[in-house]
Amino acid sequence: MAKPRKKQPLRTVNIHCAQCRSPLYKYRKGGKGALVKCFVERIAEDFTQQPCTCPGCGQVFAREMLIRGTPAYKIIGRKVGVK
Repeated sequence: MAKPRKKQPLRTVNIHCAQCRSPLYKYRKGGKGALVKCFVERIAEDFTQQPCTCPGCGQVFAREMLIRGTPAYKIIGRKVGVK
């Protein structure tokens, strides 16, 4: 399969924990669809101390994996909100 585009999208979205509302990432998202995965190279700002764990409540909101040969976080359903 093809790798993600090298040119990053301009639009950034704020990703926050659905349970405690603490900020997790500022992410460069492309497209209109739901947030299913976060490519690590597209994260503009990271507010977490441990990968895939909320700094406020300690909830695990994603899993680390390789998608199309690129490191990414696969989001667990209804654990994060996007604004």
